[in-house]
Amino acid sequence: MKNKINYLAILTFYVIAVLLRYLSNKTTLLEVVPNSFLKAVLSGIGPAVGAFVAFTVFKIRPVLSLKGNYKNVAIPFMLYWVLPVVLISGVQYAVKGTASFATVAVILVYGLMEEIGWRGFLQQQLKTLPLFLNVLLVATLWFAWHLNFEFTSSNLFFYAILVLGSWGIGKVSDASQSLLAVSAFHSLNNFFPAMDTTKLLILATLLIIWIVSLVIKKRQQKVITA
Repeated sequence: MKNKINYLAILTFYVIAVLLRYLSNKTTLLEVVPNSFLKAVLSGIGPAVGAFVAFTVFKIRPVLSLKGNYKNVAIPFMLYWVLPVVLISGVQYAVKGTASFATVAVILVYGLMEEIGWRGFLQQQLKTLPLFLNVLLVATLWFAWHLNFEFTSSNLFFYAILVLGSWGIGKVSDASQSLLAVSAFHSLNNFFPAMDTTKLLILATLLIIWIVSLVIKKRQQKVITA
């Protein structure tokens, strides 16, 4: 028997997520925060807070966790968090002589704050819907959460990216059930503000490694359950 969609829980989650997004991005509230890295994380904390409140108030058991369906949390942590920090910072140090370990780590933490809400809560709550409708609703609410409603070609492209991301990251969520994994895929879009050949190669390397690891994991699970 399929679980019914808890619309009140979704509404609670989304109101909190949008309210905190507004306060952190459209007001001067975060100007009192002296640390720029902390300020960046707090600007995306709304979905996580909204999810935690909805989980607690409506007694909903989360499906996703940091460990997911891996044997222990060290595996997804090393694969999805340590690898990009080392790879991106290592290449940067080799090319420029400087390394931004903290910046990459903050991007991953920011992605985690969002993904606790979008994949960890919302996409799971809408799981009983047809896949296309699930993806479209999550992407639309995700887009609206950014509070950027200008009708421009860049925004339309961004919306299309979110639709594709909701589908792709949703697949990662189903395969790994790991918040570390989905936050890493989420962060691929945020690692670099501008692209060049080296950065594209880094992203392609991460994407290939992660996808291959998920495929291998899925095949191993099939063998175990066969």
